[in-house]
Amino acid sequence: MPFCASCGSPVEGRFCPKCGAQMPDVGAGGAPPPGYQSAPPPGYQGPQGAPPPAAQSGLTTNVASALCYLFGLVTGIIFLAIAPYNQDKTVRFHAFQSIFWNLAFFVVYIAVMIISTIAVAILSIFGMLFYLLLLVVWLGFMASWLYLMWKAYNNERVVLPIIGPLAEKQA
Repeated sequence: MPFCASCGSPVEGRFCPKCGAQMPDVGAGGAPPPGYQSAPPPGYQGPQGAPPPAAQSGLTTNVASALCYLFGLVTGIIFLAIAPYNQDKTVRFHAFQSIFWNLAFFVVYIAVMIISTIAVAILSIFGMLFYLLLLVVWLGFMASWLYLMWKAYNNERVVLPIIGPLAEKQA
């Protein structure tokens, strides 16, 4: 019995009852035309040892490492949760370093903000110096953020003091 080339269901006439595809004419000898194949046997799963399609798609290690820094805590956590990247030690290192770096920035920024607010209450000119320090801290963070992203994209590992060894232990 011939099978439909489109859907693989058995066909008795000239058209497939399931998908409606026209069957090719069988020659006088009763053999199917060249290139015609029958349906695969039930339970056939394809070639063994072939990686699933999802494993072939995705980001390279350097792009994933750079993206760990893009939105700080958020992308660091996302890359620690996404399956192919949470097993790559390089991506894990950059994700943890991004998380720790952003947490350290928030702590320092809030501490300087509180100190500058207290300093303004005591002496306004002294408080203005702390607000200037706040700007310097923010600019320093932004410059280091861009630097870390650039180095990660170029496959260079920058280990920050204090934070870097913690990230290496976690990765």
